Amino acid sequence: MHNPSVHLLQRLRERMALLPAAQRSVVQCVLEDPRAAVAATVEQLAQQAGVSMPTIVRTCRSFGFESVREFMLALAQDLAVTGSYLHRSVLAEDSAGDVASKIVHAAVSSLTELGRRIDVEVLDKVASRLAEARRIDCYSVGAASTFMANELQSRLFRLGCTANAIFDAHQQLVSASTLGPDGVAFVISHVGRMPYTLEAARFARSQGATVVALTQPGTQLAEIADLVLAVSVPQDAVMRVGTEAYLAHLVVIEILMVRLAQKLGPVATRGLQQFKQLLHKHGFDSAEYSGASETFEDER
Repeated sequence: MHNPSVHLLQRLRERMALLPAAQRSVVQCVLEDPRAAVAATVEQLAQQAGVSMPTIVRTCRSFGFESVREFMLALAQDLAVTGSYLHRSVLAEDSAGDVASKIVHAAVSSLTELGRRIDVEVLDKVASRLAEARRIDCYSVGAASTFMANELQSRLFRLGCTANAIFDAHQQLVSASTLGPDGVAFVISHVGRMPYTLEAARFARSQGATVVALTQPGTQLAEIADLVLAVSVPQDAVMRVGTEAYLAHLVVIEILMVRLAQKLGPVATRGLQQFKQLLHKHGFDSAEYSGASETFEDER
């Protein structure tokens, strides 16, 4: 007989995207801070998720528990065997070798799971839309998402696409008002519920732009977007957006950029080769730049 208490956190992540919107909000809150959820009352959890208390009960029952108390007990038991506040896989008494092995294994497992779950049809649609776009504006908020948006903008720029990375709330709205039907608002937010970025995404869509979201499944941002590149990784014990989310986002961007380069054809390929040769010549990507030694000799 199946025990609903086994691997509860994993089951929450796997089934979240299949749940009704209200129940997804409950699961999202639980996954963001499982330990706080265990300590919260039903009323507190309902307020945090923006749902009614009966919705909390229905969510627990959808995972095989008769009551919220049984659900929370199972959640506490799962937390007890999935690591510590240091890392979901690491225990306080682990050796340096254990820490290295567990963290690398956890990252590899997350990327393997990403490979299984990535929707290549959606990814291909995004690549096609980017190839056709007159302008691509990358919206972000927070350190992690801004890093990703800057990386995406840089990669798009190297492919010859007109692209900007925008993290200022005012500038995002200005961008959204000027994109139009031939523009793309590419919104990156793992958490997927930052108010002003959601407002910019809604406005861009109202102006006819295509809104692409790189986020977790079931977020408010995912519901707004025309196309969703869904990334689901285990919750980090320390940070809201942990290393595994960083890696997953970077891998999705890498896949997307390679596919976009294929769609852009020989022009993009030649451009990339020219960039590489130019940077090599001027010493940016090479230790063989003769100008460096020449300058040193002149200074002597």
